[in-house]
Amino acid sequence: MHDTTAAALSPGTHDATVDGLTLRYHVHGSGPVCLAVPGGPGVVWESLRAPALEEFLTMVYVEPPGTGGSQRLPSHPLGYTRPRHTRSLLGLLDHLGLPRVLLLGHSHGGFVAQYAALHHPDRVSGLVLYESAPLTGPAHMAEAAERVGDFARRNEDRPGLPAALAALQSVGTLTDDEEITAALRALLPIYFAHYWDREDEFRAFRSTLTCTYISTADEHGHPETIDDRTTLPSLTVPTLIIVGRHDVICGPRWAHALHTLIPTSHLTVLEDSGHLGHVEQPKEFAQAVRTFAETLPR
Repeated sequence: MHDTTAAALSPGTHDATVDGLTLRYHVHGSGPVCLAVPGGPGVVWESLRAPALEEFLTMVYVEPPGTGGSQRLPSHPLGYTRPRHTRSLLGLLDHLGLPRVLLLGHSHGGFVAQYAALHHPDRVSGLVLYESAPLTGPAHMAEAAERVGDFARRNEDRPGLPAALAALQSVGTLTDDEEITAALRALLPIYFAHYWDREDEFRAFRSTLTCTYISTADEHGHPETIDDRTTLPSLTVPTLIIVGRHDVICGPRWAHALHTLIPTSHLTVLEDSGHLGHVEQPKEFAQAVRTFAETLPR
């Protein structure tokens, strides 16, 4: 590893000029490099931090454009499309001096990661789609609504349920960073399989979550359509799909759809997790990634 790459991958927080913007990223752990893209869009990078992965991987946690310490687009909050995110990831790889990398995307970060792997497979040695889906839109929203209903029925006696459901309903109407952060913290129990049974354990995670409002529309205000069903069968990058059994956002239906569409894929279902398996089942999550990473060429 040459000196500039070693410096760019030294532990800690770094800024790089990528695609005309300042991009912030954070390096933790040791081993082969894994580039990790958080969800949201706009959710703080620490939401994806996984110390169990850092035991065998050099984790490079990206703050996507417009989020945290990374610079906003002139069109903010518009324009944060998957092609734009992908340009940032490729530029970061060039900055790091890495021709290829293990790429992990969570939730919206999964949508970005699968787009990057489909369009630039030469830069991705392996792909981890963690709580992702092949499409968004009416079918995705209907499935999420049904699963939220199941969650509500399972937790109907929980005092915190009404506030969590109200916060979830409000998210689509909020454009203020502080308001959307408060809503995210309020709805967070819905993202877990057993939040209220382990509330003391997860309280700190909940209290530190922040979110920047970022639209899913392009710079002209047109909603970005995601439907990769016709292109995913051509994906040649080795792929691991991870899903929580109780995830209400990108649940098992979509994980199985990805697994069916991607010829080179492996599927892991975390049986006691929701949308945040790296928090609820960190050992099982890390073992799935380790087993997969060990099959990739060095």
